[in-house]
Amino acid sequence: MRRILLLAASTAAVSLGVSYAFAQSGSVEKAVGGYGFEEAAKEAAGTKDFHSADGHLTFAIVTHTAGNGFFDPVYVGATVAGNLIGAKILLLGSESPTDDPAREIEILNQIVQDPTIDGLIMTTPQAGAYNDIVKTAEAKGIPVATTNSFDGTILNRNSLSHTGQDASAAAIAGEALVKCLADKGIEKGSIVLPSSTAMGNIEVNNRVTSAFNAIVKGLKDAGKLENFKVDAGPENTGIDTNPNDPVNGIVTLFESRGDVVGAFAGNNVFTPALAKAVAQTGKTGKICAYGFDLGPAQQDALKSGDLTGALGQQPFLQGFWPVMQLYLQIDRGIAAANLDTRAQLVTQETVGDVGKRFEN
Repeated sequence: MRRILLLAASTAAVSLGVSYAFAQSGSVEKAVGGYGFEEAAKEAAGTKDFHSADGHLTFAIVTHTAGNGFFDPVYVGATVAGNLIGAKILLLGSESPTDDPAREIEILNQIVQDPTIDGLIMTTPQAGAYNDIVKTAEAKGIPVATTNSFDGTILNRNSLSHTGQDASAAAIAGEALVKCLADKGIEKGSIVLPSSTAMGNIEVNNRVTSAFNAIVKGLKDAGKLENFKVDAGPENTGIDTNPNDPVNGIVTLFESRGDVVGAFAGNNVFTPALAKAVAQTGKTGKICAYGFDLGPAQQDALKSGDLTGALGQQPFLQGFWPVMQLYLQIDRGIAAANLDTRAQLVTQETVGDVGKRFEN
């Protein structure tokens, strides 16, 4: 019996040894080309002296509105990326709480002349306004990446990486609005999409159009489109509303229609205004109101119920990835690669999860 037990124990030990050997048999110690991965993973010798030749990389990120909080997580993401690669990140932007491309361009024209800059990241809300910036930067050997708003006409677009949310993501809010109407048992009424093309932000125009199309499609698929009037203006880019007095503009819109049951706003100007208009007209919880971005005002409105839902752009990525992309271009020679940050639909039930790590 003792001999049998010893044999069984010996067999088990061999089996364990074989199992361990199999677990390690897939490990890769070096590249097929013969080089070691540890050595290949090291930063290139000249990377820290790229362009400015001052022993460290310096990237500037410039936005068109640093005054309303939306870009705070963008700056956090850029800082995190800079810490990972040992780069200095200059956080710049218009001080205005509303879109201010003119001030952003003024800052860009100054920073692109700074001899210490090794890379430039910028938002591009005003299509066609940034070609001179790109031309100057490229002439100086400074790589450029764009983030957040997209300018498809920008100089050398295909050689510049872009990180941002495609406007088609607004369809998620449109679909949610239709579902909200069904959940509330609302069978008819007006759905309005206030905005302003005067702000010159083509991305916002496209968001409104995407949301409008999704609402129309959702109602049509449900066989209820004829019961509702969905209005996004004559070009489906938004009902023209004064961006300098958006709350009163939306209140007036509600009162003039008299039967508003749903609304969508496409940016950080009109979404907080929509929430205030809902509260002022006593429509909290009675209509389906959706908007964009997840700044403090939007989060408060979601908690109070003045907003039914809001779409986040996952802006942390809009700061993090452009920094990493410029670094990869400099250190690895990797061509510009785009990143779509998609959308995060946040409601009263999920707003408590937002911003715990400064990510939204």
